[in-house]
Amino acid sequence: MTPPATSRRHAIAEDLRNQISKGHLKAGERLPSEARLAAHYGVSTPTLRNALALLQAEGVVEKIHGSGNFVRHPLRKTTYIGGGHTPSTPTAADGALHTTIRATNLGAHGHLTALLKVSPRSPLTEFLCLSHEGKTPHSLARIYVPRDLAPANVQEGLLTTRLPDQRPPLAVVQETVSTRLPTPDEATTLRINRTLAILSITRVATDMAGRVVEAALLALPGDRTDAVFTTHHRREEG
Repeated sequence: MTPPATSRRHAIAEDLRNQISKGHLKAGERLPSEARLAAHYGVSTPTLRNALALLQAEGVVEKIHGSGNFVRHPLRKTTYIGGGHTPSTPTAADGALHTTIRATNLGAHGHLTALLKVSPRSPLTEFLCLSHEGKTPHSLARIYVPRDLAPANVQEGLLTTRLPDQRPPLAVVQETVSTRLPTPDEATTLRINRTLAILSITRVATDMAGRVVEAALLALPGDRTDAVFTTHHRREEG
């Protein structure tokens, strides 16, 4: 009796997982083609892809479009620090992440008008921040600011210092945290499986005059991100 496809995909995933854990398949190494793996295990290509999807969801294997499937390097955990920090990227313990930043001028539209409390087509600047560990995408942030508050010629690592220099003092920072599945664009950009939940953070900063001076949308894969929010309580004297 032929084992069901569900049993075969789990067996294949377990075999590949063992090969990776024992070092027979090393981090960064390209797996054999899907056709070769399917022939090796004696299964159909869809069953083989389902097995690889299990490993992709675990973060053990990543599929790079046009290149194939690769053994992932061990995932680096990062921590998002809530409570008023400019979140261009989460922080890594040893600073091994690097960030590419792309600035685009655009007019406010759709949900951005409500988020920044501006009229349609109001001039904004979007900073698209994509952090990498080596060649692997790690987290994604889109930061929107009114164009008159946008610093020019922002380079890697400088956005978190340049934005506060441009804007007035903050009065309120509101952060909305939720979990959801990634959009197709996020899954492609971050090279993650569409079944992997992400930590979605929307951060809105308002100045003393009530003007929204920054809105940030973060997509942080749930298998490599922690979020820490700390509240300091001050006791009254006497």
